[in-house]
Amino acid sequence: MAKFVYVYVGGQMAETPEAQEQAMQAWGVWFGTLGGSVTDMGNPFGGSATVGSGSVVDGGASKVGGYSIIEAGSLGDATAKAAGCPVLQGGGTVEVYEAIPM
Repeated sequence: MAKFVYVYVGGQMAETPEAQEQAMQAWGVWFGTLGGSVTDMGNPFGGSATVGSGSVVDGGASKVGGYSIIEAGSLGDATAKAAGCPVLQGGGTVEVYEAIPM
């Protein structure tokens, strides 16, 4: 099994405490469907900066919101597992990257 990183981009933040609780429950249900393939549930990201060769700019250029790490048999398997991710319901996307062992 290979490791894959899910990078969550965009999506809408729930506005009310009730909606935030529903969103957290949806994430819990989705992670439950992934079962033992989840090796690191990850974290949402907070403040960010973009560092270039000659400057630092506040804010991340890519608008990445968080990550998770899973194990899957292939890139196709990993992308299929991402299909039910709650970030998709808020208009966001999931980028799937294979983590190359070193």
